[in-house]
Amino acid sequence: MRVGAQVSGDDEEMRVSRVSISDVTFAADLSGALVWEEQRLLVVSDLHLEKGSSFATRGVLLPPYDTVATLGRLAAVISRHNPRTVIALGDSFHDRAAHERLSADDRDALAALQSGRDWIWVSGNHDPALPRDLGGTVADEVAVGPVTFRHEPSGARGEIAGHLHPKARVSARGRSMERRCFASDGLRAVMPAFGAYAGGLSIRDAAFARIFPTNGFVAHLLGDRRVHAIAASRCW
Repeated sequence: MRVGAQVSGDDEEMRVSRVSISDVTFAADLSGALVWEEQRLLVVSDLHLEKGSSFATRGVLLPPYDTVATLGRLAAVISRHNPRTVIALGDSFHDRAAHERLSADDRDALAALQSGRDWIWVSGNHDPALPRDLGGTVADEVAVGPVTFRHEPSGARGEIAGHLHPKARVSARGRSMERRCFASDGLRAVMPAFGAYAGGLSIRDAAFARIFPTNGFVAHLLGDRRVHAIAASRCW
């Protein structure tokens, strides 16, 4: 079922969880990407490229490998799904000058990912004025059929957004596990942050109560080998 897949059906079922938004079925990939197979559309959110170098300018030293790691993971999920269109759903860059700090190798890697497909950069709060020299097009939001893709969630029906970096904690077999997750109630969804250095916000935070009118949404946790769909009421 997966577009461009080169893996077995068993691996397919382990890597994805099905998420329906306004009667459109998406594949929530273990990587943190969302795939609309019929449209050959792949969505990622909150790459936060060059977060490490941003922190370094303020004297907080982190290993400067987050951009390489994030682009590598992005290359892997693009290779698996072979999308016709990629939407980067805001905060692709950690700050307004982050694109200027991209190395030549990282720019080449990004150009290779864009080659042969449409690429849309959605503006985020960290990168509201995206440059026009990185390839692709820039938009405030994107509507495809009944679904609208934007950075900051409003709670509207048919909305897929990022910004909040959802994560959830569950207990199983006497131990707890905290992971990034997709949050969805069938009418709207919030995507996990894709960036290697991006943090997370618990789905129990009040910010999610403003998006989902009841506690009846589902957390699709990114596990070690599969995506786990767990009722939000079971998470803490």
